[in-house]
Amino acid sequence: QVQLVESGGGLVQPGGSLRLSCAASVNLLSIKAMGWYRQAPGKQRELVAIMSSAGIINYVDSVKGRFTISADNAKNTVYLQMNSLKPEDTAVYYCNAAMTYNNYWGQGTQVTVSS
Repeated sequence: QVQLVESGGGLVQPGGSLRLSCAASVNLLSIKAMGWYRQAPGKQRELVAIMSSAGIINYVDSVKGRFTISADNAKNTVYLQMNSLKPEDTAVYYCNAAMTYNNYWGQGTQVTVSS
């Protein structure tokens, strides 16, 4: 069983920045991949950024150059640095841990980009 606790969401103006954190209850090196997903009202959940245990990183096209996923293995924590935020980035952001046989999700954190 893996527990994930997200933090760092909030209200920010367009062009602003936020950093989301996802603290895992297990060593990150035991997780195949850590990802950040988001779900806006009325839309399907989409993958935003993902980092494999081998260090391979991918982003959805809409956030490339603005968002950065990173990890601190000593703290078992994954981050999502979000810069140049746009209103269309507004969503609930979820952390995901992909294990060999199971996927685990955090509770989600709301990000609202509005003036």
